[in-house]
Amino acid sequence: MTLGTNQDWWPEHLRVELLDDNARDVGPLDEDFDYAEAFESLDLDEVKADIEDVMTSSQDWWPADYGHYGPLFIRMAWHSAGTYRTWDGRGGASGGRQRLPPINSWPDNINLDRARRLLWPVKQKYGRALSWGDLIVLTGNVALESMGFETFGFAGGREDSFKGDDAVNWGPEDEWEGASQDRFDEEGDLDDPLGNTVMGLIYVNPEGPQGEPDVEGSAHNIRETFGNMAMNDEETVALIAGGHTFGKVHGADSGDHLGPEPEAAPIEEQGLGWDSDYGEGKGPDAITSGIEGPWTTAPTKWDMGYINNLLDYEWEAHKGPGGAWQWRPVDDEAKSTVPDAHIADESVDPMMLTTDVALKKDPEYRDVLERFQNNPDEYQEAFAKAWYKLIHRDLGPSSRFLGPEVPDEEMIWQDPLPEADYDLIGDEAVAELKQKLLDSELSTFELVKTAWASASTFRGSDKRGGANGARIRLEPQKGWEVNEPEQLESVLDTLEGIREEFNGSQSDGTKVSLADLIVLGGTAAVEQAAADAGYDVDIPFEPGRTDATQEQTDVESFEVLEPDADGFRNYLGDEHERKLEEILIDESELLNLTASEMTVLVGGMRTLGVNYEDSDLGVFTDEPGTLTNDFFVNLLGMDHEWDPVSDDEQVFELRDRETGDVEWKATRFDLIFGSNSRLRAVSEVYGADDGEEKFVRDFADTWSKVMKLDRFDLE
Repeated sequence: MTLGTNQDWWPEHLRVELLDDNARDVGPLDEDFDYAEAFESLDLDEVKADIEDVMTSSQDWWPADYGHYGPLFIRMAWHSAGTYRTWDGRGGASGGRQRLPPINSWPDNINLDRARRLLWPVKQKYGRALSWGDLIVLTGNVALESMGFETFGFAGGREDSFKGDDAVNWGPEDEWEGASQDRFDEEGDLDDPLGNTVMGLIYVNPEGPQGEPDVEGSAHNIRETFGNMAMNDEETVALIAGGHTFGKVHGADSGDHLGPEPEAAPIEEQGLGWDSDYGEGKGPDAITSGIEGPWTTAPTKWDMGYINNLLDYEWEAHKGPGGAWQWRPVDDEAKSTVPDAHIADESVDPMMLTTDVALKKDPEYRDVLERFQNNPDEYQEAFAKAWYKLIHRDLGPSSRFLGPEVPDEEMIWQDPLPEADYDLIGDEAVAELKQKLLDSELSTFELVKTAWASASTFRGSDKRGGANGARIRLEPQKGWEVNEPEQLESVLDTLEGIREEFNGSQSDGTKVSLADLIVLGGTAAVEQAAADAGYDVDIPFEPGRTDATQEQTDVESFEVLEPDADGFRNYLGDEHERKLEEILIDESELLNLTASEMTVLVGGMRTLGVNYEDSDLGVFTDEPGTLTNDFFVNLLGMDHEWDPVSDDEQVFELRDRETGDVEWKATRFDLIFGSNSRLRAVSEVYGADDGEEKFVRDFADTWSKVMKLDRFDLE
């Protein structure tokens, strides 16, 4: 192996560079380009008509099965959106990353490069106004509608990325279609944050676990992987049954005939991969999964064929022409009932995957299948809503949804918020409330800590969390250990009293939400801490947050936002497989922070004394609560040395080099800013004699950024 990157030379190297994507846009679009405005200018009916024209015009270079590309395009859209996982919100259709490595070269995406090339004329026509992310998903919807299905709706708003997301952990394996034991925990469940059981596959192995036709094991894997996408049993069955109503799988022979994937293909292939030397390599000779055959008798029509075939016939496992395990009907009446996809006047048998038969054999899944079979309208609605959820799960709240086909109904998984039915506070009221908050019994620590706890749940990956909604007062957030529930309840009671008093005193319809008051309290405290250090800062405050209800909050869905550890509050949590500094990088990446912003935030939070349980870990100052650069000054000096105080080397003592006296304690969250070369370089700017004012102003700017991460209404 040629050693070229820091990671190659030093495998334990901290990947600070993951934050660089938050510092710059690597794409060619102008900084002031407004994608939302451009998308809204489209005639969506015209776009859909153009897509349908492509869909029904078979090309000789890649002939359409049954003369219709609809099934191929459904697979394309599904495999784009289906990479989403709830644990960290990464993956999904946003960014159009299916066209970028590594996803463009996953073995589960064989020949989807052809699907996107078929769509290039549409993309070319509409240019920047229609992102690949939106086009891929919209094409899936048009495909369903073209084949007789009524979709629930479509929203645009997925801005394209121009590089893969290096922050995503896809798994520990170093080869495609591997499923090492390191992917699973001691109970056999997927390790967080992984969403798929096999490297390079969207969900599970269609042949069954480890390539064996084990229906029980397959059902377990299906339930886990779809659950990691926040799909329940009904949604899971609806998605699999609905998706497998259309098209076929391709295994004319084994995958040994396929050339390298797109990222490894020779230059003359121009970004296409998997060139096949089997027959003509296309049409009846096409190879993707190595499994061969259709599911239903009418593969380009929405009907009950999949469920009826699965439940009404018996199926037996065998190895198909591609050498992969698949299932064929035992009943003679089911055989030779499907028109061949390319050869006129020929018929073939339907088939099922191990994952299909698993739905029939699993008692809970079978109950759903039988209910759908007896209630086709219920099945249609369930698939429509599950599909809508699948393709929009990573798009965030409905306020970000664009276009004329956005449904009026708002789903619980969209984290709905109420509309403000009152006038928002103005500058005078903001100043009045700031003073009330500072004059209250609440300390700087409490005000800052509560605002941080509320806002820092935001994830840039799927646009969930954040201060809007004040869900910190609701289950499950109010009970999270990191939020110190007892102290939090006391702070919220005081804030609620201030809010009620203010709102009750207004005769003009002006009100303040608790969500706004929480952020305002933290902001006022930061300004005061800066003033105590001798600096006058004015942090912009934009009212407009509203307060969600418990009924608008899916408790189970929000549980995945609970941090295992928080480097900004020096909350260590329980044991971790990752080092604490790796967790800090990960949470900073999800907060859209740059390396400099992460550095200034940690340094500021320490001097403010905003630690879990008010510990003194990393509080390298004699003036906690005052916004000074003491954290950096004392960390970077050479008058001290650090010693670990535990075997896990998470907590350290700082000792005077001459006397050996312990002066401070700290964690890996703190020491990394002196240890890592890049973070030390940033820290030196803030720890210099002329660095304090810059530190204070940068902290104020970054604080403001975090408080507004979920304010999509301000974009």
